[in-house]
Amino acid sequence: MLKTFTRPKKKNQRVLADPVNSRLRLHTIVRLRWIAVLGQLAAISFVSFGLGFYVPIGAALTVIALSAWLNVFLAVWYPSRHRLSIPYATGLLVYDILQLAALLFLTGGMDNPFTMLMVAPVTVSAATLPLRNTVALGLLALGAAAFLVRFHEPLPWYPGVELELPIIYKLGAFAALCVSTTFIGLYAWRLTKESRQMSAALAATDIVLAREQKLHALDGLAAAAAHELGTPLSTIVLVTKELEHTVKSGSPMAEDLALLKQQALRCREILQKLTRHPGEEDPMHARVSVRAMLEEAAEPYYSEKITINIVAAPAADTAAPGHRQAEVERRPGVIYGLGNIIENASEFATSRVDVRAEWSASGLVVTIADDGPGFRAEVMDNIGEPYVTTRPTTETADGMLDEDSTGLGLGFFIAKTLLERSGATVSLANRSGAQTGAIVTVSWPRAFILTQ
Repeated sequence: MLKTFTRPKKKNQRVLADPVNSRLRLHTIVRLRWIAVLGQLAAISFVSFGLGFYVPIGAALTVIALSAWLNVFLAVWYPSRHRLSIPYATGLLVYDILQLAALLFLTGGMDNPFTMLMVAPVTVSAATLPLRNTVALGLLALGAAAFLVRFHEPLPWYPGVELELPIIYKLGAFAALCVSTTFIGLYAWRLTKESRQMSAALAATDIVLAREQKLHALDGLAAAAAHELGTPLSTIVLVTKELEHTVKSGSPMAEDLALLKQQALRCREILQKLTRHPGEEDPMHARVSVRAMLEEAAEPYYSEKITINIVAAPAADTAAPGHRQAEVERRPGVIYGLGNIIENASEFATSRVDVRAEWSASGLVVTIADDGPGFRAEVMDNIGEPYVTTRPTTETADGMLDEDSTGLGLGFFIAKTLLERSGATVSLANRSGAQTGAIVTVSWPRAFILTQ
């Protein structure tokens, strides 16, 4: 059979965000601003007409009207699904901070409990813009809040009574705003970053799986072609043999017949190579023995430096005389996942990688162990997450990360995801005692085994 286990180039590629456009749609920011406008109008109206407090309503309504007109302009000028550029989105959020600061300046400054709304634009930035833009917006919001501690109009209050809160209270409110802005902003940014990384890693997993499935389909096509072409080639060889008996030796036609027979036999040998696969009597059969599956996964990583020892046997309590190899469905995703783990083990191993498969009434367990340094303690709990790598970080002469020697952590994530999709459970450990090395255990339930 054609070799289906191929792997992308060793050099990893970083998953980069769009350096020009943000993840903030115009439709989203316009809707949020309309909610802010309605909320501001409701608050001003309630304080002024409901409670009867004095509010500089003309100036406040002018500030609110600016936001409304800006929304109308944006809705008319751009389509609703327009994705804002990073500078443009940052500018709109700067406006939101300044607009809210102006409204708070007119209504009591830091004495106004709605000062906490300064957190909102920073949170939107943390979820949609790069970190440096979010930091800049956060500093602007905190700078505006610091200004409002000392400079502001009186807080709307009962007629004839001016409410002036102690400076210590204002500083406490300012400190609470600083902590809230920092914590909520960083929390939203971290969640968004992890979500993007997970989405990108899952997309990479789907691409790898689709690629392996296509290559597996090509194997089937090659085997089918070899099967179909076998009969015509046999006929050609038979006819050329019969013609050789009727043609005199030494004639030009005899030489042509000999050449034709030779080329037909060569074609038949090539087709036999295409249909030959270790451990499988029928190359078009969907089943494969456990040992053949492991050998196919490990085949690209055999070398003189590292010995890969493969053992496949039933568990001691299920072994019996004449017990044959267990068979499983040949899945490209499973072979890719096991191959990736074997590749990692062979890279870190000193001289040996042991691959052992054991099946029983409860299921199939594959253990891949090496004699290398083992998993580092600081990454042990996070291995398998996207962009968490066990390889050491090295730098090139210009100070950049060397991607040839520094993994991005997607390889093991893809392998783990593909294996778990097949129903497997993947666990990691280090060897105990005097032995050193990493151990990866992949376990499937009994339903994974087709025959035994």
